[in-house]
Amino acid sequence: MEQIYVRHVELLGYEKRLFPSQHFVYMLMVKWSDLSEKLIYRRYPEVHTFHKTLKEMFPIESGAIEKKDRTIPNLPAPSWLDSQKAAETRQSPLAEYCRSLISQPPHISRCRLVCSFFAVRPEDENPPSPSGTSKNETNVVSKDQFNGTITEITGPIVLDTYRVIGDFEKTSKHEITLQTGDLVEIVEKSTNGWWFCQCDTSLGWVPASYLEPLDAPEEPEEAEPNYAGELYVTTMAYKAELDDELSLEVDEEVEVIHKLLDGWWEVRKGDETGHFPSMFLKRAGRKEPAEPQNNSFQRRPPPRRSTIRNPKSIHTRGRRSLSQEAYRRNSRRFLQTTRGDLTGGGRKSPPRERMNQAKLPEESTPKDHGQMPAVPTRPTDDLIMQRCTEHTRKKVSVRKPDESAANH
Repeated sequence: MEQIYVRHVELLGYEKRLFPSQHFVYMLMVKWSDLSEKLIYRRYPEVHTFHKTLKEMFPIESGAIEKKDRTIPNLPAPSWLDSQKAAETRQSPLAEYCRSLISQPPHISRCRLVCSFFAVRPEDENPPSPSGTSKNETNVVSKDQFNGTITEITGPIVLDTYRVIGDFEKTSKHEITLQTGDLVEIVEKSTNGWWFCQCDTSLGWVPASYLEPLDAPEEPEEAEPNYAGELYVTTMAYKAELDDELSLEVDEEVEVIHKLLDGWWEVRKGDETGHFPSMFLKRAGRKEPAEPQNNSFQRRPPPRRSTIRNPKSIHTRGRRSLSQEAYRRNSRRFLQTTRGDLTGGGRKSPPRERMNQAKLPEESTPKDHGQMPAVPTRPTDDLIMQRCTEHTRKKVSVRKPDESAANH
């Protein structure tokens, strides 16, 4: 009996699902050699993991030995940040990838891995649905949008697979226990540093500090520090446990100068800087929003990466981090520049120019910032005459006889 294989794969659109937490899946119509058609749902990281496995199976066709021999199509890695721009650009490469994959020679397009990946799963026939009145939102791609090639499709994607760098023991039923080397799929990233993950069949919250991306980043993971600062207000008191943290009471105003993914933001209070839990902050002038139901258990900040025992990263270059001394020095330099513009009577620098000055590489500066430099002594007349131009020398020589005659 001839083996059934995939004849065609067509991207129909995407579906927004709210259970167990908000995420997105792509709808793929798979046409098989026995003339059957099946609708399947796949997340983008699933497709990318399949793509990497396929390249390992066929090193020649993947270009691992000679780049000129590559026939397997490229597939962009999922973005680190769940942005609308990334969501709008991922569906077109995915549709083109599926078409190119099925056009590969039979030993690739009809291999067991391809057939297994596009086979119908139980969850494809009975997708999980939320309880209550909420329903999954389906967005179908209109064929009028493209002719042979999808050029403009909108829709979000999910994040890539992450790796655990240290053992984490859950302290709540809402969390999951992880071991070093485990692979988790990120369903939701929260700004407070707790990420909702799936590991095998387990779902729960995990500190972002225990996770690292499996692949090298396509874009910076975190934005650059903004030493101009954003005004926030503390919602809970916190007493510093480490030297680079800041102790604050309730309803204190601070300036957030760096938003970090692990939930510990760098804040400024006066001239002092330090890390502070973002879950205890709200933007100034805004009412505090109601806490999401799935986050209601999170009453404690996530652990810092510096507290993880023997973290084992697979990347030679980890997340770029600034020392507290660097934050403090750059912040004070920015404040001095800003205050000098306001009180010096000179031209006030544009905000963008001040921002660029604040992001300059660190320079060695004297420890005593308050001491003004000494005014240099005026050079002697002979030294001036030696170093001035010929034109200036003639002017001075003409002026001196006139001054001598006036004195007499």
